[in-house]
Amino acid sequence: MRHVRDVIRLKSAGIPTREIARRVGAAPSTVRLTIRRFEAAGLSWPLPADVTDAELEARLFAGIGAGPGTRRGQRRQAEPDWASVHRELRRKHVTLSMLSEEYIAGEPGGYRYSRFCELYRAWEGRLSVTMHQSHAAGDKLFVDYAGDGVPVVIDRITGERRTAQIFVAVLGASSFTYAQATWTQGLADWISGHVGAFEAIGGVPALLVPDNTKVAVIKACLYDPQINRSYAGMAAHYGTAILPARPRRPRDKAKLEQAVLMVERWLLGRLRHRVFHSLAEVNAAIAELIVNRRSNLALTQFWCSSDYSAPINLA
Repeated sequence: MRHVRDVIRLKSAGIPTREIARRVGAAPSTVRLTIRRFEAAGLSWPLPADVTDAELEARLFAGIGAGPGTRRGQRRQAEPDWASVHRELRRKHVTLSMLSEEYIAGEPGGYRYSRFCELYRAWEGRLSVTMHQSHAAGDKLFVDYAGDGVPVVIDRITGERRTAQIFVAVLGASSFTYAQATWTQGLADWISGHVGAFEAIGGVPALLVPDNTKVAVIKACLYDPQINRSYAGMAAHYGTAILPARPRRPRDKAKLEQAVLMVERWLLGRLRHRVFHSLAEVNAAIAELIVNRRSNLALTQFWCSSDYSAPINLA
């Protein structure tokens, strides 16, 4: 506790706080805190000769680090619910100053405004940065292949199997999802999946948003990606444009990631026990399951928006 004794000795001699901090090699805030604790403990300089370093430490830092599992410097005030503060700040006309006042009203001994802001900014800095995407009707169609495929028996005698790839497309605004099985992820099957999606949608979106797969993007670039010539020709034929997602930015196509997850769980999970002998059988099963899912979603929305007081005959 030589540090504390030096601080109090210099303070009693009338030395300014900053000069004391410079002499003892501590921060000015630490010096001020030491002086406040010394005064709050009811001590005065010079200290009695029988006051040992252990006793001085116990009197100055009583209640800090005393309990088992408690670390020195642990915050004594209950922190606000920073997630709630973060949500409130998104509302119009709400400021940190206003939220700090409401917090102090409920916790009179809590953190003051400057410390409140400092702690909130530290909490906010640990959040993952995301961008909210707004999708207009018919604006974007996100396209990609699912990670897993469907095994198809191509030889009934030997039982040889080949894995069919699942092309997935989803509209940004409505989340209308289309899936199609193809033998490969090559250019011909890639374009065939797009054509099938356009037919299922009944139109062509303004933009196609693929991942940076080689079949679509020859050279990925943040500003000027090089699109496959045949793929670009298909887009020009249908009067649409291609805007690839940024490299290594899966959140740019979060809508598609969710659609792929739905396809893998809703379709592939239900098809795992079925045996297919042709690509047409796989596509027929996929179409049936997707139609059933859309019907279930429509029925759920119908029930959520209906008046439950009136009986509904679904026969």
